[in-house]
Amino acid sequence: MTDKKIKIAVIGAGSIATSQHIPNYKKLENVEIKYVVDIIPERAEQAAEKFGIPFMATDYKTILNDPELEAVSVCTPNYAHAPITIDFLNAGKHVLCEKPAALNLTEAKQMQEAAVRNNKMLNIGVVNRYNTAVNHIKNMINAGELGDIYHVYCSFRAHRSIPGLGGAFTTKEKSGGGVLVDWGVHFLDIIFYCLGDTKINSVSGAVYNEMAKDMQSYAYTSMWAGPPDYSGINDVEDFVTGLVRTTGPTINLNGAWAQNIGESAMFIEFLGDKAGIKLNYGGDFTVYSSKGEVLTETLPSYATTDMFFEEMKDFIRSAQTGEKSRSHIDQVIITTEAMDALYESADKASEIKL
Repeated sequence: MTDKKIKIAVIGAGSIATSQHIPNYKKLENVEIKYVVDIIPERAEQAAEKFGIPFMATDYKTILNDPELEAVSVCTPNYAHAPITIDFLNAGKHVLCEKPAALNLTEAKQMQEAAVRNNKMLNIGVVNRYNTAVNHIKNMINAGELGDIYHVYCSFRAHRSIPGLGGAFTTKEKSGGGVLVDWGVHFLDIIFYCLGDTKINSVSGAVYNEMAKDMQSYAYTSMWAGPPDYSGINDVEDFVTGLVRTTGPTINLNGAWAQNIGESAMFIEFLGDKAGIKLNYGGDFTVYSSKGEVLTETLPSYATTDMFFEEMKDFIRSAQTGEKSRSHIDQVIITTEAMDALYESADKASEIKL
């Protein structure tokens, strides 16, 4: 990484910006946050004051052509990811855009094309690519320690926890989808990252919006994205299931924001003929294998790093050196391809071949 200090802007001053992007950029000595932007003036002002950011704005277009500005983090709701990202790429800025890349594959490809056209870096906020446990698993797979990986299963299910019912999370026009877009993007991206050079052959999926069809009668355990807005919309899935056939292993998934099972199940299982691994999402992992006639179960111990800090640091390194990183759009777009195909398959009630 070079010693040159890079000036950046953070677009959107919500929770992901103020809890992760801004604090971690502030830890980097070669970064200066020049702007924080939010359509809600009070939120932009509060972030600027709290973090000592010299300028705030309510319209990102007012800073597009600042020649000092070299890079931005886009931390807005999903529907704004593509237009804002493309505008900044066209203005000659590098972009780190929060996940999901866009509302759909068409928008994601437009973003990718804008990055190529302007010769700028476009990273997506798939932060688990910087998770210590995930990278240990990837290294083990690359070293052949699992042998032939023939199947991967992931579960991202919780008991009655639809976020912000009636708000942006449950409005497809704003979010692009429900639990698959919100949680599934992380699980699928971990899988594709760990597997490496894998391509999708076909996808079959189904989605359900069952638990809060009558929003006012929905009893919930938590609603972390805010209180319910019963005047709003709930037109996204709260449950998804699917099978993805790849050039490598098959991938099976089950995800639920809400289910009538009173337990959480958040994990990924990699099944190989030499060993298997179960990764507890956001936690540790266990390796299952054998040695001779003895079955083994190993819980590795290792030092961890802050994945959000590593993500921001890698984005700045990429912007300054021009070297694509592990979260570059070229590496990440396969996850959007899978999600898009899952929705298409659900809509058509048939398998989709890619």
